[in-house]
Amino acid sequence: MTNNTAPQSRTTAAFHAQAWISFGLALLSMVVAVLYLPVDPWVRAFLGLGTLYLTTSAFTLAKIVRDQQESTSVAVRLDQARVDKILAEHDPFRAVS
Repeated sequence: MTNNTAPQSRTTAAFHAQAWISFGLALLSMVVAVLYLPVDPWVRAFLGLGTLYLTTSAFTLAKIVRDQQESTSVAVRLDQARVDKILAEHDPFRAVS
């Protein structure tokens, strides 16, 4: 008998909410700080682009860390072994009966 249920999440909804609120406040405060900084427009644009780049890089890093963690889980490794076995046994030139 196989267990096809997904593994339970270790984080709560409150933790997810806290993380999103924290991210939103940090990004909003940075954007407001850049907008009201008493500098030339080109400096403000440079800092704005830096903020955008840092934000997208943070999302990319979080995705890579998550993917790496998921790829090392036992369930994923077992599923990958099953797929590899099926592909190894498959003969595309065998006649269909």
